[in-house]
Amino acid sequence: MDVIHSLILGIVQGLTELLPVSSSAHLNLFPWMFGWEDIQASFDVALHIGTLLAIIVFFYKDWVKLFKGGYEQVKYKKKTTEGRLFWYIVLATIPTGILCLILDKLSDKMIVTLADGFRLQVQTEEMLLIAVALIVMGIILYVVDKKSKSKYDMKQITFKQALLISMSQALAAAFPGVSRSGITMTVGRKMGIKREAIAKFSFLLSTPVVAAAALVKMKDFVFGVPFLVGVLASFIVGMLVIKFLLKYLQKGSFKVFAIYRVVLGLIVIAMLFFKM
Repeated sequence: MDVIHSLILGIVQGLTELLPVSSSAHLNLFPWMFGWEDIQASFDVALHIGTLLAIIVFFYKDWVKLFKGGYEQVKYKKKTTEGRLFWYIVLATIPTGILCLILDKLSDKMIVTLADGFRLQVQTEEMLLIAVALIVMGIILYVVDKKSKSKYDMKQITFKQALLISMSQALAAAFPGVSRSGITMTVGRKMGIKREAIAKFSFLLSTPVVAAAALVKMKDFVFGVPFLVGVLASFIVGMLVIKFLLKYLQKGSFKVFAIYRVVLGLIVIAMLFFKM
């Protein structure tokens, strides 16, 4: 793979994985738009290692508190907010991982079936589904964010909320264009969780799921300079994006991201139309 391509995709991953705009959609769209045919299928997951490291490093103090709280809750029966949230994340990850595997296989079969039924190329069908997902989820994100109240911070999140937010990640893992950050933040806002709080919690919830996906796909990774460049780029940009988003959401809304999703989706549909 070209180093320049991996650098660009690493930057794209860092920008889009942590914003509610879908990194998987962008990592599929860029090679398709520019005709890059040397991109390995597993490179998408590989680039997630960079943003995964960004979340771990940026929130390292929070992770230390969470692990300490979880340990003390088991060892000394000491109940703390950090301990409670740690076990919420652990317990919510198990059904999420199972659901991700199931939906991933179902989505692959659905794409091939639809493409065959409408006599379209599989790649064209994927781009169309990505465009639709971008638009639909963009509209839902905007409506939910606008109508939902900001009542709860991260410390007030219940296990039921954590479970539903975590399991929603499976839709993003199975269908590019949905967005892991987008769906978790939408579900969290629907439950009345404050914007900054749900952004931070969704990042923490995604960590074990993304780490597991990377481990499963690691055998398919092509290690080398392009791999390192892509991961490093996604890590650096990811760190910057986390800092920006948490500060922005203290006063801003998700409106700008929703508009971007809809516009991008319409552009993709237009490109598909003119290519037919």
